Amino acid sequence: MSQATRRLHLGLMFWATGTHAAGWRLPDAREDAAFDIEFLQHVTQVAERARFDFLFLGDRLATDPRLQRTNPAQMSRLEPFTTAASLAAATSRIGIVVTANPTYYDPYSVARLMGSLDHVSAGRASWNIVTGADDIAAANFSRTEHWETGKRYDWADEFVDVVKALWDGAPSVEAPAGVPLDHDGRHFRIAGPLDVPRLPQRHAVILHAGTSDRSRELGAREADVIFAGQPDIPSAQAYYADIKQRAARYGRGEDEIAILPGLTPIVAPTTEEAVAIYDRLNAFLPLDPEEAAGEVRKGGLGRGRRRNLSALSETLGVDVRGNDPGAVVESALYGQASEAGRRLIDETARRTRRSLTGAARISYRDLIDTAGAMGAIVVGNPEEVADFIQAWFDQRAADGFNIFPAYVPGAVEAFAELVVPVLQRRGLFRLDYEGPTFRDHLGLGLPGSRRDRDQLVRL
Repeated sequence: MSQATRRLHLGLMFWATGTHAAGWRLPDAREDAAFDIEFLQHVTQVAERARFDFLFLGDRLATDPRLQRTNPAQMSRLEPFTTAASLAAATSRIGIVVTANPTYYDPYSVARLMGSLDHVSAGRASWNIVTGADDIAAANFSRTEHWETGKRYDWADEFVDVVKALWDGAPSVEAPAGVPLDHDGRHFRIAGPLDVPRLPQRHAVILHAGTSDRSRELGAREADVIFAGQPDIPSAQAYYADIKQRAARYGRGEDEIAILPGLTPIVAPTTEEAVAIYDRLNAFLPLDPEEAAGEVRKGGLGRGRRRNLSALSETLGVDVRGNDPGAVVESALYGQASEAGRRLIDETARRTRRSLTGAARISYRDLIDTAGAMGAIVVGNPEEVADFIQAWFDQRAADGFNIFPAYVPGAVEAFAELVVPVLQRRGLFRLDYEGPTFRDHLGLGLPGSRRDRDQLVRL
């Protein structure tokens, strides 16, 4: 696909109370949102009216009380296939992404569930492949331990092969009874054929995320969309180029795989209003006691930096303990800070529009807030947010973004109403859907059979 015809892709990550840990504190938030299907349908319809490519339903196979402090939206949620079927019935064009973890699923079950969802949605189903970050999930599936990374990816490689082969052999006009699979591999023995007719998309759209070498290889080989997590353009460009090069080794063109970093946009009609929302969200977050620094286990979400001056000192490379977190930062700190510390100060200035020397000054609390959320975040008016998105897109750091709304539904509605029209006026984003299926939105045709593709790669 040429630069002239290249178009931005947008997905919406659905966390019921928002991806900011304090998103549930805002007035229009709903504490029961994760279990109110009408609310989920409303948010999906907002995204569809804005012509988003997809709505993404994450999943966790365990819960952890510690999540109530760091990410309450992840404490509990509806089972994603059930939710997706309801969302499909309330929409007609937007893609619907469901997470199913190969480590704890069965290939035939996933092939059948995704096949059924693709029919129910008339060709809008998508499978997000994760191999599992929740080590506590093992205890929910009669296992004594969560498998190490190599074993999980060995399992996932064969798992995906089997699922796609089952889809290839599903009953069709050419083979009304389906084609037996008779797979006898290292991990699975599956006879087949699938008992669901050939999928409208033949294969559901595949999504994957990860930064390890095994994850990148799986994504480059199998995924139609890659979720990425780089915080800035240089690191995102390096990841983007690496995935595209790996995909080429499997005979795939650049336009056959879309790379979408996560992005948290906090947008309002004016810059001042957007910064006020950002500050308000962060003000709800408590600080950690000062006796501990470094990383802290954040429930099922892995590890994160503690929110205190001790952890901030480690990042800055300067001991700032003993200061009042609300005190302004002296300008001399910038010259004393490490490279990582200077990046933190620069990022804080970008988000807050405050500085070390101006009338509006950066505080230590501002630096703590930035250090606690160092992903791709943009705060500003519609043009400023669109500028951020376009810069990444034009510089080949992204093919679009997976939007992480800080709070729901307000942040979803604000992005749809304020930013999407700007992207459309600039010719970056679609005015209408390209067709009825998720593959149409991505510019992808129907895939050939698994066997044909593998033979082509070997040649």
